[in-house]
Amino acid sequence: MGAATAFTIRAARPEEYPAVVALTDLAFATGPYGHLPVSAERRALVNAVAERAADGAVLVAVEHEPENESGRADAAGGRLLGTVSLVRADSAQARLATGDEAELRLLGVAPEARGRGIGEALALAAQEEALTWGAPAVVLDTGTLNFTSQRLYERLGYERFTSAGAVQVPETDAAASEDRIDHVDYRLPLRDRDDLVIRLVRDDELEAVGALSLRAYDYAYDLTDGYRASIADVAPRAREHQVWVAADPATGELLGSVATPRRGSTISPLAQPGELDFRLLAVDPPARGRGIGEALTRLAIELARLRGLDRVVMNSGEQMTGAHRLYGRLGFARLPEREHVIVEGDRRIQLFAFTIDVPTAVRTRGLAA
Repeated sequence: MGAATAFTIRAARPEEYPAVVALTDLAFATGPYGHLPVSAERRALVNAVAERAADGAVLVAVEHEPENESGRADAAGGRLLGTVSLVRADSAQARLATGDEAELRLLGVAPEARGRGIGEALALAAQEEALTWGAPAVVLDTGTLNFTSQRLYERLGYERFTSAGAVQVPETDAAASEDRIDHVDYRLPLRDRDDLVIRLVRDDELEAVGALSLRAYDYAYDLTDGYRASIADVAPRAREHQVWVAADPATGELLGSVATPRRGSTISPLAQPGELDFRLLAVDPPARGRGIGEALTRLAIELARLRGLDRVVMNSGEQMTGAHRLYGRLGFARLPEREHVIVEGDRRIQLFAFTIDVPTAVRTRGLAA
């Protein structure tokens, strides 16, 4: 099996939970602490896949199977190459997280699959999951002898910190187990602002997001009836794609919204392989001037980076000059070869296209810098 074999990251399925346990055990056994006895506490943690999935998320890297009859590679039943869990602070599986923080736990890669970037891809996918929750940070711990993991997390921007109540015992202790080793604690901030939370929309907010988006577009643009209906119909968009909201953390008031595709898909015909597209960026008129449109646009760029994509693209109507100024300020450029005209009744609407290369060398801290 060559290093170039493709893999997909997705949520673990219930029928895969035993394989997740086996993979986690193998990854630990072949790591720097594999010689230590497994404590009852750790055994319970590893076995609690269903509980971690219910409280948070259990992700797996799945090897693509050979092309199916449609000529497309299929990861539906492929072999598991790695796994990671993300849990909330109030979960029984959390060790460090407090408040609304997310905690990354049990990142493991099959020994024969190491060196292919699977651990990094899983960590980035977990970071995206934390963004969907609106978490202010991701925290984690790893053993002081796990230098490979330390290098990975520090490369991804995690910062060391000292948590309260950390257990510190000599690693030469004959009674040591994995749960009693020295740990290095890490934290990755996800926000630069305390006055804004960006997360996925909740079911009880769908109607409010439709109304907000209509207010935003009616405020500045002359909309066709068909486009107005599409803007207001949020529920199908949230089922098929991702609908994000920007909210005031103190009051819960919704201030803006944007729609992005789920991992591995697109939201419009504009995007090509290696690109992420987004639609329906909207800021409630009373909330304009607070950097919300910029924060939501930065979110799209960050999602593309976390997914290993090269560019972000989007269409925008020629009358949406305020949005065009925002895109230009952030570094977007026109993509004239993908611009076109749509016809609705007796109206012809010119759609501009914009693009930006995704920065890959250094993570852009926060979504509203």
